[in-house]
Amino acid sequence: MKKINTKIKRKLRNRKKLKDVNFNRYRVSVAKSLNNLSAQIIDDKQKKTLVSASSIEKDIKSKKIKKMDKSSLIGEILAKRAKEKNISEVYFDRGEYKYHGRVKLFAETLRKNGLKF
Repeated sequence: MKKINTKIKRKLRNRKKLKDVNFNRYRVSVAKSLNNLSAQIIDDKQKKTLVSASSIEKDIKSKKIKKMDKSSLIGEILAKRAKEKNISEVYFDRGEYKYHGRVKLFAETLRKNGLKF
């Protein structure tokens, strides 16, 4: 019970700090489970998801690839879809996860593919 509460507190604390600084940008939110990773670009003013990508999608799920490779592939797909919608500047919301491992690789892949944060 206590572990869940600390994760929720960390997520809310992180998001509050980010929203104070970045008020004219879209938010890249990351969610990961043991096997999958999903991300979306959210407009907080309209409260709508603009672009999303996930490892549960058919074309990614059919491939047998490792988790680290999945996260970089999802980063490439999300960046490509964001470019199609003319989104270039965002801020990265890591949620309750540490900036390490799959989350870090995902963020670096987004930067390589043209998103600025």
